[in-house]
Amino acid sequence: MKSYRKEIWMNVPKRRAFINITPQVEQALRESGIREGLCLVNSMHITASVFINDDESGLHHDFERWLEALAPAVPGPSHYRHNLTGEDNADAHLKRQVMGREVVVAVTDGRLDFGPWEQIFYGEFDGMRRKRVLVKIIGE
Repeated sequence: MKSYRKEIWMNVPKRRAFINITPQVEQALRESGIREGLCLVNSMHITASVFINDDESGLHHDFERWLEALAPAVPGPSHYRHNLTGEDNADAHLKRQVMGREVVVAVTDGRLDFGPWEQIFYGEFDGMRRKRVLVKIIGE
């Protein structure tokens, strides 16, 4: 069995965004030479997420509104105990918890084995600094 590891680095210029990283993950799969196996993609930061869904702007807008309703961005310590530490990103931690840390995709015949419309996204909830995503592929 072979394994391949690659980091995808990014610096999102705003606090929140959803970025389709499917092309970078597919490139890592090509580089790996693995034809059958599993591909793990996970955020290496506790205020960011990796998830699979449709690449449709209306849906992404709905995610943003839904997440903001669940965990509103309220700076300062008045709303979140975590913000008593001097941070202002408690909402980002909660949003990440809802959207998830990682995804695992089957690799079949050298391709990500997706269902219809599925794409891999990086969800940034506390951006404006450099962060990374880990791609780990194992198989033959």
